[in-house]
Amino acid sequence: MNVNPATGRRAELVELYRRLSQGHACPLASSRTRLVFGSGNANAEVMFVGEAPGSEEDRQGKPFVGRAGRLLDALLEEIGLQREDTFVANVLKCRPPGNRDPLPEEIEECSPWLFRQIELIEPLVICTLGNFATKLLTGSKAGITKVHGTPQTHELGGRSVQLYPIFHPAAALRTEAVRELLRIDFAKLPALLEDARANAQAQGAEDPSAAPELGPGLPKPRSLLDEPAGADTRAPAGGVEAEPAPPLGERSQLDLFG
Repeated sequence: MNVNPATGRRAELVELYRRLSQGHACPLASSRTRLVFGSGNANAEVMFVGEAPGSEEDRQGKPFVGRAGRLLDALLEEIGLQREDTFVANVLKCRPPGNRDPLPEEIEECSPWLFRQIELIEPLVICTLGNFATKLLTGSKAGITKVHGTPQTHELGGRSVQLYPIFHPAAALRTEAVRELLRIDFAKLPALLEDARANAQAQGAEDPSAAPELGPGLPKPRSLLDEPAGADTRAPAGGVEAEPAPPLGERSQLDLFG
């Protein structure tokens, strides 16, 4: 699609947020605290898609801001990336009551907004975190335990993209073995992205030469990655409040970069 990568993608994402926050008839909207649209770089080459907001995400209106988010940040740092280099979103934009699993009708209602985000951002690689994102974007019933760490080529938003199923960071916080598998799968991401860049250039895609360089040799943060696995940190949150659409110049709820 013909979108100016410098300004057009960000402006269109803000407009999408406005439409979603003002006219979305999702039944979960009545119980949420805030809409969790997604955040990150509007020109990201790598996109992460999780399941649904938890209690802290619901309170702040941003994805992955609790312990799972800190683990995601630490894993990104290990491979030479920062959160601001990526775009992070969820299948659902509103928190399900009690942090229950998304219902099929909720996924059906909300997924067009995610597909539109993918169409606008045009990532080269989409990391699907856990079962719900993986099954939705791959169109397969295969679970994350079976397919994690193996990239798949799919067509999304009218273009070829690499889907990379990996475990959800929240699952890694609960189980040491899953955390190690997640770390191993993250270590494969730089090579996967390099291959995706080469394929995009061969197909006449925009040159992503300004992208951050990946590689080993960076200090590896250990405090969160190696802490003992614990229980799910998501807890109920209450209250409903109106949320005005942010002006283009603000890095408020959207935290859009680029």
